[in-house]
Amino acid sequence: MTAPAEGNTADPASPTSSGPRPSRSLAWRLAASAAAMLAGFVVLTAFVLDRAFADSARAARQDRLLAQVYLLMAAAEVDAQGRLQWPATLPDPRLEQPGSGLYATVLDGQGGVVWRSPSTLTAALPVLDALPAGQQRFERLVAGGAQAFFVQRFGIRWATTGTSHPFTFAVAEDLGPYEAQLQAWRRSLWGWLGGVAAALLLAQAAVLHWGLRPLRRMAAELRRLQAGEVPRLGGPHPRELQALADNLNRVLDHEHRQQDRYRDALGDLAHSLKTPLALMRAELRGDAVDGALEARLDEQIDRMDRAVAYHLQRAASGGATALAPPLALADPVRRLLAALRKVHADKDVQARCEIAPTLRVRLDEGDATEALGNLLDNAFKWCRAQVAIDARVRPDGTLEIDVDDDGPGFDATAGASVLERGVRADERVPGHGIGLAVVRDIVQAYGGQITLARSPLGGARVRLSLPGLVSR
Repeated sequence: MTAPAEGNTADPASPTSSGPRPSRSLAWRLAASAAAMLAGFVVLTAFVLDRAFADSARAARQDRLLAQVYLLMAAAEVDAQGRLQWPATLPDPRLEQPGSGLYATVLDGQGGVVWRSPSTLTAALPVLDALPAGQQRFERLVAGGAQAFFVQRFGIRWATTGTSHPFTFAVAEDLGPYEAQLQAWRRSLWGWLGGVAAALLLAQAAVLHWGLRPLRRMAAELRRLQAGEVPRLGGPHPRELQALADNLNRVLDHEHRQQDRYRDALGDLAHSLKTPLALMRAELRGDAVDGALEARLDEQIDRMDRAVAYHLQRAASGGATALAPPLALADPVRRLLAALRKVHADKDVQARCEIAPTLRVRLDEGDATEALGNLLDNAFKWCRAQVAIDARVRPDGTLEIDVDDDGPGFDATAGASVLERGVRADERVPGHGIGLAVVRDIVQAYGGQITLARSPLGGARVRLSLPGLVSR
């Protein structure tokens, strides 16, 4: 390494995306839909009941006014000249009280008023038309002063000696009492319906809380599973969820077995190759082998040995998993620093760990030890007297780990090539040239990236950026 590299050399791996945002919860969907249906039901019920009561009250008014018309017709008499004669007392006392709200008039065949009740003295009544004999009509009319009335009319032909006379008897009633009755009914209706709706909403909330309890219990188990507190989902669950829990447990068991098989297969393959390679290398050291052939074969065996070592490192890597238990990152770092201080005791390295003890990440401990062990080992090899490791969390949740030393730094001409397998920054230093490649593979497995830069200490800085691993 002749000169430190300027700027950043980023690995092509990109951080994993945060994924789609979760939609509304099932509880919210059920509560909102049930509340909407309940609100629609209450409004429709209120409308139907209001119309039914209004029609019933209107029909009662009609019957009552028609009864008043009949009473007036029974009380009236017609003389030979067609003049109406009335008794001293009218059938309803309100007809004799001005402004009482009940008014009566009688029209002749041309629509002229031939009689008014005393109650009409201070009232402005709507203009009425005469009706043919035998017809009746009930309607809502508005007088000139914008006052509304229910009006019941009945047309008759009164027969006297030798002739008959047409009359239209009409009774009008002020709408004030009717509208007041409707308002009182509506207040009572909405009060009761509102109380019933509130009670139903409370009952609905209780039913939803009880009905969704198994889902909340399963969600809590999934959080414990993700936190690494349990290896699989427990039970029992309702029939609708038990199949899901069983399938998820089978997937988890299969994944664990598959990872174990892959790791064991890689380890067995690498170990099975190391012994023949060692024997071949020993045979090449014999006297009967030509020197040029020995050099060529030794080079190929060395490449094979590096490949075996590389795959052994790969076999030790657990890979990214959302189910990894939270790891206090400072613990394996301190153990690595203690071991490396003993290995490099001749250099008297001052190593600093600036990682908060409370920082917990969802990182496999074997992967963390492998990646950080390679980086710290390189830093101890190349440093003059100082090594530092720092970890922090960016605002977007990405974990950043920096390993710094005060050595010569990375060769500007080497760049990112030192991240490739078998490439060594200095062939004079023992090693296989796979340390940074293993670190790169582990970082890529977690969807992160590795960056090479100049350290504030004057040497090399290796930065690991790992998204979505911080345990909240």
